[in-house]
Amino acid sequence: METWTLSLLFLTVLLVQRGTCGQKSIDPTVPGEEGTQSRQPGPAGPKAGRCAYTVVVPQQRLTGSLCITSRGGESGVANSSDVAALRGELSYQQRQLEEVRALVGRESGLAQEVRGWRGENAGLNARIAQLNAELLQQVLHSGEQALAQQRLQELLLNATTQVQQLTVSYRELENNYKTLTSAMSSQNALINRLEKQCQRDSTDLPQQGPRNESPETKKVDSDIQKDQSVSRDDPAAITPSPALKASLASFPVTKSPGPWRDCQHALDSGQLTSAIYLLQPLRTNRLLQAWCEQNQAHGGWTVIQRRQDGSVNFFRTWEQYKQGFGNLDGEYWLGLEHLYWLSAQAVYRLRVVLEDWQGRQVFAEYDSFRLEPESDSYRLRIGEYRGTAGDSLSWHNNKAFTTLDRDRDGYSGNCAHYQKGGWWYHMCAHSNLNGVWYRGGHYRSRYQDGVYWAEFHGGSYSLKKVAMMIKPT
Repeated sequence: METWTLSLLFLTVLLVQRGTCGQKSIDPTVPGEEGTQSRQPGPAGPKAGRCAYTVVVPQQRLTGSLCITSRGGESGVANSSDVAALRGELSYQQRQLEEVRALVGRESGLAQEVRGWRGENAGLNARIAQLNAELLQQVLHSGEQALAQQRLQELLLNATTQVQQLTVSYRELENNYKTLTSAMSSQNALINRLEKQCQRDSTDLPQQGPRNESPETKKVDSDIQKDQSVSRDDPAAITPSPALKASLASFPVTKSPGPWRDCQHALDSGQLTSAIYLLQPLRTNRLLQAWCEQNQAHGGWTVIQRRQDGSVNFFRTWEQYKQGFGNLDGEYWLGLEHLYWLSAQAVYRLRVVLEDWQGRQVFAEYDSFRLEPESDSYRLRIGEYRGTAGDSLSWHNNKAFTTLDRDRDGYSGNCAHYQKGGWWYHMCAHSNLNGVWYRGGHYRSRYQDGVYWAEFHGGSYSLKKVAMMIKPT
């Protein structure tokens, strides 16, 4: 269809260029019809009129591309201006293509930069989220710190209030102590009169040892035992008051027959009741009183030490530990000099009975027990151990006795000052049965100064009841 259309156009052009005078109409739609040719007269020669031809072409619907080729002259060679125009157009299109390529390159770079920015944006978003989480955590931590600081302030305020209350209580205790001291001083005369009366009623032999103290003296001992804030270097704190000095020499005489050599002698003589008995060791005219335990472990035990309620202060001087102190029906220490004479008249064994705050009782026995004389600081000699309490005394074997005013231990300082008692200290103690009686068992103190037996609950546990007793083997 395209070739036929172009042929018709080419024919029309030829007819226009080569037409002669006259007109000729050709109707292609009528078959066999020839065109009508008319010729007009005119002058002859070159300027004669030309013939015009009219070709009627039926309408054709053109579809697709329409190609028109222009040829110059009769030779059909391409026009140089067209070539130049085409070359200019080609150059222009090439320049535009280069620009497009440059734009595409720049857009590619921009796209890469955008992708990089998107990656950086994602990293920044993650970092911002992390910073937000850290900030939230810091805010929470700051809140917790503020709450903890508020609690500490409350605790400090409570502690300050308690310190103030303790200061007031301490002042009240000081006033009570002064009152008790005044009461003791006012009773010295009465005590002296009672001593003279007891001396008139007793035998002419010298009598020393623990005694049954009056209720006033018991109260004083209890106050001294519970007051652990007295300075160890204060001479007034380690010197017994006149009332205590006077009361050491007086004691009631037992109504049971005697005197006996020891509690085993009293048991063998038919004295089956545990009570206070009058004793007189062999080879001495010294009379003393002691509690005889006739019901425990087959009886015959002479009790030389007992702790049970903290009513007696055991932080005493050498002279007091030598002569004895306390209450025979309660807490007391028989006396080192009495122990020396008792243990010198036969071979004795030692039994230590311990009870904790849960009611559990254990014991420790040593098959021999004796003391050296005062010239050797009442040095301890014990034998082999057996029992259920554990051995916490053999470490003290062959050690001298130490008190707050006479240091005979192996430590650079005075163990009695740290342990708050008198004992056969080494460096310093595996047992401290003459220490401070603390209520409840476990106690808090700067030093281990309670009534303890290291193999039974350790050194930071103060026992409820303790008894040391001896009998001949």
